[in-house]
Amino acid sequence: MAKKDGRPVSVALASDVGGGTTLSMLATMGAAHQIAQLGGHALSAAQSLYLATLGAAKALGLEDRIGSLAPGREADLVVLDLGHSPLARLRLQHCRNIDDVLFMLMTMGDDRAVREVYIMGAPIGVRSREARDEAAAAPVA
Repeated sequence: MAKKDGRPVSVALASDVGGGTTLSMLATMGAAHQIAQLGGHALSAAQSLYLATLGAAKALGLEDRIGSLAPGREADLVVLDLGHSPLARLRLQHCRNIDDVLFMLMTMGDDRAVREVYIMGAPIGVRSREARDEAAAAPVA
């Protein structure tokens, strides 16, 4: 449970390396799930996605501009490749519904899952699966 009813506090998921260990929202969602489990609470994949999108916008008081896809909204978004790795493709075969797919992404997703990036609705980058695999395999300097 991310927030108890009747408490005047906004709850959201976001990433800032200064306050965490990664800029990946998929990894942040996975970490939030693990922390909730340690506290004896359930945090579903759908709840995590909400907290990272519209929930975060509401926490900032910006839900009229960002956080969801609707006409007139500012649209910074990513298109994810569900089969971004051999292990993800294997796990995807056992997903029964969208919740299973979201859970797979938040627990197994990494930068290879990002296929396209849009800022203010304009595409700024598209990477083929091959290019993402090559980048992931490149040695770190």
